[in-house]
Amino acid sequence: MARKTITGLSQRAGIWHIDKRVKGERLYESTGTSDREEAERYLIHRLEKLRQEKIYGVRIVRTWREAATRFLIEFKDQSSIKLSAHHLKDLDRFLGDLPLTHVDDRALAPFIRDRLAEKTLPNGKIKKAVSNRTINISIERVIRVLNLCARKWRDDDRRPWLDSVPMLTKLEEKTSSRKPYPLSWEEQSILFAELPPHLKVMATFKVNTGCREQEVCKLRWDWEIQVPEIGASVFLIPADFGGRHERAGVKNRDDRLVVLNSVASSIIEKQRGLSHEWVFPYNGTAMHRMNDSAWKKARLRAAKIWTDKNLHPAHPGYLSIRVHDLKHTFGRRLRAAGVTEEDRKALLGHKNGSITSHYSGAELGQLIESANKVSATDSRGPVLTILKRRQA
Repeated sequence: MARKTITGLSQRAGIWHIDKRVKGERLYESTGTSDREEAERYLIHRLEKLRQEKIYGVRIVRTWREAATRFLIEFKDQSSIKLSAHHLKDLDRFLGDLPLTHVDDRALAPFIRDRLAEKTLPNGKIKKAVSNRTINISIERVIRVLNLCARKWRDDDRRPWLDSVPMLTKLEEKTSSRKPYPLSWEEQSILFAELPPHLKVMATFKVNTGCREQEVCKLRWDWEIQVPEIGASVFLIPADFGGRHERAGVKNRDDRLVVLNSVASSIIEKQRGLSHEWVFPYNGTAMHRMNDSAWKKARLRAAKIWTDKNLHPAHPGYLSIRVHDLKHTFGRRLRAAGVTEEDRKALLGHKNGSITSHYSGAELGQLIESANKVSATDSRGPVLTILKRRQA
């Protein structure tokens, strides 16, 4: 007698898939195997689980992959969803098939060890270990998903996907994270001389306005606003402008006022006519980032020049100077010049409950005056002494 086959299985691209209705509900998923008998055993297993759920009220034990997938679908319009997808992809290799009840510190340990290890890639290149902060961002995504499982997501019987969320341990960041490194005037002069012309212009604008990297890269002419009362212009970046990723927006979700001191204003005038859309175009379009290979090569050359000139090694912070350090430099110089905290927050685009999005001409004039206190391009500006440990 021929063996009776189970209905509800179909093969696609060599893999057996389930497509079967059970008591009015559709069971539709991959078996993950190309072997017919193994696929039938898996289908029988799934049917038995459904039977126990319906008859005895046995809760479905969901996997981490199911929860992560639901998160990506449910929050697909979130501005940071691409970053979340990147971290969840890294986590899937270690947590994918685990039941949600087993996602804890012990389950995360192999993932953390892997991320902290330096690896040699097939092409011979070395992939460096990631920072503790990067690992913590992944752990934060795990906590977020598990909280949704316990507090929001429910099965058909209104039971939560997870009874409780375990306490997950994050890595220490204070001693491992890189501290901001504001530039001295000498360091700035050496570094900027090594930058290619387009980056030098953008960096000079950034260190005189306190803009974030993407606010410079994507600065548009239609954000410029003329202020006739003071004979000057400012830029007002909309809160939802985008940045590196679509829908990223300004960091604090408010419109970002960019005040131009004399140096920034002169740069703007020189950029007119290069593009009808972008203030800092490169090859006809906006740059994706300033922190590219040209920036990294320039900072290495600058550190060597500084070392040869001063006869002792450059500070590690200078050797690895980041684009964002230009914003810190602007903020430190404002403070050294005696600019009030309220004006500093406005000039740096920090959230401040005492500042509104509406400014009078007099108020804008005051902000421009404050910004001009650091508008020098060399050591004639305000003295900025930064205490740094001497390197061996």
